[in-house]
Amino acid sequence: MVQMPAGLTRQLAGAIVAGAILGAIITALIFVVVQRDDGTADASPAAGRADPGTAMCAAIPVANQVLPSIVKISASRGAQAGTGSGQIVRAGGYILTNDHVISVAAGGGNVSVQYTDGHSSGAVIVGRDPSTDLAVLKASDAAKDFPVIGLGSSAALQVGQPVVALGAPLGLASTVTSGIVSALDRYVPVPGDGVTHHLIGAIQTDAAINPGNSGGALVDCAGRLVGVNAAIATVPNAAGVSGGGSVGLGFAIPVDLAKPITDDLIRTGRPGHPTTGLQVQEISPTGLFVLAVDTAGPAAKAGLKTGDIITKIGNEPAVSSEQIVVATLTKKVGDTLEVTYVRAGTTATTTLTLAAP
Repeated sequence: MVQMPAGLTRQLAGAIVAGAILGAIITALIFVVVQRDDGTADASPAAGRADPGTAMCAAIPVANQVLPSIVKISASRGAQAGTGSGQIVRAGGYILTNDHVISVAAGGGNVSVQYTDGHSSGAVIVGRDPSTDLAVLKASDAAKDFPVIGLGSSAALQVGQPVVALGAPLGLASTVTSGIVSALDRYVPVPGDGVTHHLIGAIQTDAAINPGNSGGALVDCAGRLVGVNAAIATVPNAAGVSGGGSVGLGFAIPVDLAKPITDDLIRTGRPGHPTTGLQVQEISPTGLFVLAVDTAGPAAKAGLKTGDIITKIGNEPAVSSEQIVVATLTKKVGDTLEVTYVRAGTTATTTLTLAAP
């Protein structure tokens, strides 16, 4: 599990609430359209690719290899519509993207994908995970004759390593940009439509990504998927409104986090994140008030009761209910979570063993 620096986590979380992060605003990368009433890709090293220690990848062979696996995604429901990006990750037409790209179409909308040769296919939503901002689609034509993208490992990434971003910024399909890994292990909470998307262990890159790049690929110099582009930080104007374009601060979901979630979504239609069996409410500055406890869940088995006040989660002060969400996103069934709480004026510590949802 990636351990997030506590200070960075608090800075980012606070900055999102305030709308600024060192003068920047975090935004998701869906390109919103306003409507009126009226086979596996070859993941072997691309010819002429850059050494990981050099400044840039050889973008031409990477583009030739990876673009056939990239799609432009259009999602709509009624007058609401938008476009984003995705990549074919499994034979049969399974496409990985961001949840915020297709959320508008959930519950009765329409989704379609456009391939690099320009032709389109309808698609259905196989599964969604709003918490990590991931979703899987299945193309109606099974993406025949288009390759599955090769998978890399985000664990092997190094700061300064060259990468390439591919997608459909502003609806412009088959766009390729390049840059480097600027930083690793970022925690970036991104406000969504009634939900907070948690980018856990995010890859920060200066490769130009813009609205519409959401869900698209971040690949290494061998054309292997290492991240799913999801958000950017932009500089606001004097009125505090985001400029919307790239300033070299992009964030991608690491593939090592995305892959098991993708597998769960394809297999069951839902993520397999473990549960604590807790419902809590923030009571600043005291901590988290326990509203309810699943009688058969981990919290009850660990001795927590309704009315307890959680003051620490792990080694961190309990200040937000999102801390519990993040903890479950970074752990698996059977992992433990230490919780400090107060009951009738007495402080105690217990350990929850996370269970299947």
